[in-house]
Amino acid sequence: MPAPSAIVGEGWEWRYRFLGHAWVTLYETLGGFALSLLVGVPLAILIVYSPTLKSALYPLIVLAQSVPKIAVAPVLLLILGHGEIPKVIVAFLVAFFPIVVDTATGLNATPSELLDLSRSYRASAFKTFVKVRLPMALPFFFAGAKVAITLSVIGAVVGEFVGSDQGLGYVILSATSYWKTELAFSSMILLSVMAILLFGAVELVERLACPWLATEREE
Repeated sequence: MPAPSAIVGEGWEWRYRFLGHAWVTLYETLGGFALSLLVGVPLAILIVYSPTLKSALYPLIVLAQSVPKIAVAPVLLLILGHGEIPKVIVAFLVAFFPIVVDTATGLNATPSELLDLSRSYRASAFKTFVKVRLPMALPFFFAGAKVAITLSVIGAVVGEFVGSDQGLGYVILSATSYWKTELAFSSMILLSVMAILLFGAVELVERLACPWLATEREE
């Protein structure tokens, strides 16, 4: 274990190069996370509103989640090359599951009394979704999103481990290969800070979108 001063010194020496590598990892992370939202949320809605689709798709989603992503990454690299796209897809595959499951759980968690009340007012299915189901599902969605954003960081790094010449995962792998432990630890600390900041950003959006949650937690 290197001394903290050595880790800080190595990080300071690498500060400008770290910016470039951190940007690559951040791009891959946010790309995978955004893709998981674009695919996961509509899929969760379809699963909730269509029992047939749920029966057909849910086993496939669970099966996809059970496949080790470290095994998928080399295949993606062979097909798509060594650019950022394979890492974005790995990050997406890792983050996709909690988005789908938590969003679907939230949509299904709407109390039947509220749905009955909505029907009594002859609200359309769309209005019921927007005014009743969606607000009830938001806390579940954000719980999944906070898990997904941290998993996206892991997915991006896994992709960089398998095949990359840039990114913080590449720096960590190269540093350990050459026994540069100070550099490896500096990279891991920077990666942890990135994950914490991204988690905090999602939590901030949650507070803005669901202000009633903060009140409930304080009580």
